[in-house]
Amino acid sequence: MSHAGRLSRAGTGPAGSGAAERRGALPPVFPGERIGLYGGSFDPPHHGHLHVAETALKRLGLDRLWWVVTPGNPLKENGAAPLAERLAAVRALARDRRMVATGFEAGLGLTYSFETVSFLRTKVPGVRFVWIMGADNLASFHRWRDWRRLAGLLPMAIVDRPGATRGAFASPAAHALARFRVPERDAASLAGRAPPAWCFLHAPLDNSSSTALRAARLKAARADSPPVP
Repeated sequence: MSHAGRLSRAGTGPAGSGAAERRGALPPVFPGERIGLYGGSFDPPHHGHLHVAETALKRLGLDRLWWVVTPGNPLKENGAAPLAERLAAVRALARDRRMVATGFEAGLGLTYSFETVSFLRTKVPGVRFVWIMGADNLASFHRWRDWRRLAGLLPMAIVDRPGATRGAFASPAAHALARFRVPERDAASLAGRAPPAWCFLHAPLDNSSSTALRAARLKAARADSPPVP
């Protein structure tokens, strides 16, 4: 694809440079591309996250997938690790060249997913974005700021996660959006559909958990600490 069609560029420095994140620069995009937006704090990222990303990339026929690493999570009280640290961890995990880790929200002062998607639709209108999330997030989607409006901005793909299937389908959001569900066999057409539209993707499950990894990391840190006199 010719670089003449590029809509935006993250800068001339290496991918993931801190300067680009501070400016809020976007990764390179091309008109007509199908790009998955996989947002989260990723604190830390793990193979369960990678499983969701790889499943979406393959089943939806995406050109690329952005890991949108958020400055923080409004629904979580505990402070996250530094953004640069989480971005580096995502880049170390997601080695597929079609995957890009970006922290542009921090540079633009964006907090909520609805704000982010609204910005992208204005900034790069020629791109077909799809929202990607795990089934555990669908269970709490009705608690997100402007979730109904977000669902009306772009198609969404929900990838199954261990123990989350029943809660996802029983959620207020799943019931509210039931008539807009796309059959799983038609997942490859999702990016081209007018929103609201969503598809639930079943796949082999990965039991990795950020919560468990943080707990293990904290336990290890405490074990390495000298006893208090």
